[in-house]
Amino acid sequence: MQTDSVKYEFVLDNLYFAHIDGPEVQKGKVNVTLTVKRTSRAFELSFQTEGMVSVPCDRCLDDMELPISSSDKLMVKFGHEYAEEGDNLIVIPEEEGEINVAWFMYEFVALSVPMKHVHAPGKCNKAMTGKLNKHLKTNANEDSDDTFDTGGDDIVIEEEVEEQIDPRWNELKKILDNN
Repeated sequence: MQTDSVKYEFVLDNLYFAHIDGPEVQKGKVNVTLTVKRTSRAFELSFQTEGMVSVPCDRCLDDMELPISSSDKLMVKFGHEYAEEGDNLIVIPEEEGEINVAWFMYEFVALSVPMKHVHAPGKCNKAMTGKLNKHLKTNANEDSDDTFDTGGDDIVIEEEVEEQIDPRWNELKKILDNN
């Protein structure tokens, strides 16, 4: 590297995600700007990621697109053998002199995907939410007209249970009350 800073542009598309074969993201189109800055003892790699990824909806399992955006840094220095010395410090052998950043870019994309990904209210697959409604109904309130609201954030099942107390416990309580 002749200058102190160099920029690289990458487009991560479906072919890239298929080749990487990571578990979290299999499809998408993400633009990555990698800036490599030389410091006195290491190289600072700055990754700017922005784009769309396709992930399954947690409710209906249909694919949905999520916008992602992140800014990440990775420090790379030369040493005798390859080592990962922390979350953002990599040591590469001096004789190699290069690092493959493909997996690091994938990790930064995967880490920018939210833990919970659901369609906007009313956008879930109607057939799947219908089946979900069918299985969510309990015997106690099977006659009720309550249905699964696709617009809500969480699935909450409230079940009224009549407490049937074993008559033996009542007899034990009587013994305790007498003492």
